Amino acid sequence: MYFDFASLPEYIPYFLPAAWMTLEITVLGILLGLVLGLVTVFMRISDKRIFNLPAHAYIYIIRGTPLLLQLLFIYFGMRSLVGLSALPAAVLALGIHNGAYIAEIFRGAIASISPGQMEAARSIGMSYPRAMVRIVLPQAFKRAIPSLGNQFIIALKDSSLASTITINELLLKSQQLASSNFMMMEMLTIAGVFYLIYTGAFTFLFHAIERKLDTSRA
Repeated sequence: MYFDFASLPEYIPYFLPAAWMTLEITVLGILLGLVLGLVTVFMRISDKRIFNLPAHAYIYIIRGTPLLLQLLFIYFGMRSLVGLSALPAAVLALGIHNGAYIAEIFRGAIASISPGQMEAARSIGMSYPRAMVRIVLPQAFKRAIPSLGNQFIIALKDSSLASTITINELLLKSQQLASSNFMMMEMLTIAGVFYLIYTGAFTFLFHAIERKLDTSRA
C-alpha cells in the first residue's frame, strides 16, 4: 500500500471550512455547557428537593448514556417537533452533555472549599448567595480550571460525532475527500493534524490561565 503524504499540503485548504466548523461547534457547545453546568450545580447543592432532584436526574441520565445517542435523540426528535437543523442540534447536544460534567466539576471544586469560609462570611452578615458569589465561587473556579481544560479538549474531540448528522466538520470532510481521491489515510492524517493543533492551543491556553490565577494557591 502506497501513501502519498507528499501531496497533503494541496488538500489542506479544503479542510479550512471544516476546521472552522469544528471550532464553532466546540466553542458554542462548551459555552452552553458552562451555563448549564453553573445552573445545575446550584440546583444540585440546594437543600430543596424541587431543585436538587431534577439536577440529580439530569446528571445521571446524561452521564449514563453515550453522547452519540443524545445527539441522535436531539437531532431526530427536535427536527420532527420544531424543525431543528443539524448545527443547532449538535451544539445543543454537546452543550447538554458537557453541562452535566461541568456541573460535577464545579460541585467538586465547591466541596473542596473549607465550610468555615462560608460560615465566616455568614457570621459577618453576608447572605448565602452573596457569600457564594464573592467568597466561595472565585476559589472554586480557580480549582476547577484544570478539569475544565480537560473537559474542553474532550468536547473538541466529541465534536467529531457531529459528522453522523451530516455536519461538514473535520472527520466528515476527510471521508468525503477520501471517497473521491481514494486517499483515506492521507485525509485522516490532515484531520488528525488539525485536532492536534487545536488540542495544543487549548492546552497552552488553560495552562496560561492556571499560571495567571496561580491555582496552587486557591
